[in-house]
Amino acid sequence: MRLWASSLFLTTILLMVSCQETEIIEKKPDSTSLAPPVSGYFKKNVLIEDYTGTWCGNCTRVAWAIEETKEASDKVVSVAIHNGNDPYHFAGIDPLKNLILPSSALALPVSRLNRMTIWSFPETSNIQQAIDLTSNNTTLGLAMSSTVADGQIDLEVRARFLEDYSNLKLVVYLLEDHLLYNQRNYITELYGGLPVVPNFEHNHVLRASLTNILGESLEGSNRNTTVTRNFNIPVPSNIANADNISFVAFVTDINNNALNARAADANENQTFQENP
Repeated sequence: MRLWASSLFLTTILLMVSCQETEIIEKKPDSTSLAPPVSGYFKKNVLIEDYTGTWCGNCTRVAWAIEETKEASDKVVSVAIHNGNDPYHFAGIDPLKNLILPSSALALPVSRLNRMTIWSFPETSNIQQAIDLTSNNTTLGLAMSSTVADGQIDLEVRARFLEDYSNLKLVVYLLEDHLLYNQRNYITELYGGLPVVPNFEHNHVLRASLTNILGESLEGSNRNTTVTRNFNIPVPSNIANADNISFVAFVTDINNNALNARAADANENQTFQENP
């Protein structure tokens, strides 16, 4: 009788724990962009990858839309991927081009939200599309800490999971800000209508990918775990000013969709964007 009672008690406890874990996962809070934050969950940022060029007169439209989106939301992470006859041309662009446009040429401007979603034309009129991909409540958080000094970069990227994930990949970018170069402009309503905008400030410019640009496997993405990746490299030779280095990290799923993204300045020590 005692053995039966003990077994029944143990089974009851296991069922209670199982039900609690199931409830946590199945009763996650509203993840839409307007939903109020729930304590313990993470902010979700939208990733904008802007395929652009200083020679591309229509690319100012996307640049303007990005700035407008950032003014409307503090949950926007952007990357400018330059291509073509351009001082900031990113030589490793081909894998990205083949991912998003496998059957056609990369005719700029091109922009993607969370890596795989087309930002509807004209982007300046579809800022809400990007904002709708943000949230106050997600179960995957990111944080970075870095030191950039004496020609060396030491970067730590941390990913925290509130539920089990699988088939994830981590992408880590090294960017440079405050690059001044003339920008061609065909949009008369933007930037004063100048055909060439002198000393246009190019920000969040992709200078190097510290991982495979399509991502590297992120193992150990289990509930209530934190996975850490460290990068120790010299400052790349194409960096004009190491003081203007910044970083972007994001995690993608099996279909290459970015689940969350985070931007960080050099020498910043971040905590997770967790709701109090």
